[in-house]
Amino acid sequence: MPILDWPQEKRPRERLIREGAQALSDAELLAIFLRVGVAGKDAVQLGQEMMHHFGSLQKLFGATLAEFAAVNGLGPAKFAQLQAVMELARRALLEDIKAGAMLGSPRAVKDYLRTAFAGKPFESFHVLFLDVKNRLIDAKELFRGTLTHTSVYPREVVKEALARNAASVMLAHNHPSGTPDPSESDLLLTRALMQALALVDIRILDHFVVAGHQVHSFAEHGQL
Repeated sequence: MPILDWPQEKRPRERLIREGAQALSDAELLAIFLRVGVAGKDAVQLGQEMMHHFGSLQKLFGATLAEFAAVNGLGPAKFAQLQAVMELARRALLEDIKAGAMLGSPRAVKDYLRTAFAGKPFESFHVLFLDVKNRLIDAKELFRGTLTHTSVYPREVVKEALARNAASVMLAHNHPSGTPDPSESDLLLTRALMQALALVDIRILDHFVVAGHQVHSFAEHGQL
């Protein structure tokens, strides 16, 4: 039965307006995003198929165009829409943390990082640049691939920080498949960057390791 033929109180869009987005399942939220289904499937059923196919929202968000289009009814247009929605979410979170001191909004920083790394199948290294009042100047991905203390170049981090006249930085990278617990290589990398940045009087306030929804803070664990 098409969704338009459902009782109004059960339609995803009407339920969202009435009860709020948090009341809907992942498949129902995807149905609102999709708007229509395909032959033999309404939008909710297609949303359920997407969740079954990818296994999680993280994997859905990290899918390539080819992986996304492997589900019947999905293609470049929907893929572009999904990427645009994700980027808008990242920018909205950046606006939140730019509005105040970074150290005063650790939850907003972690929420931004979860979104920034969502679904990435590769390791990625980001730097958040802060001014003397701990306000965000900029956030940038500097390296990607297999990250070690030899593949992240301290001189590049120093150069980018000086170009923005940063007084301090926060570092972040992801563990695409695993836990957020820092490795020995992560600890060595952090020490190398601390030494390099100290030479130009720039402090590292924190280093975050992101694995899915989990975020490990070096500062919170006394590892800086």
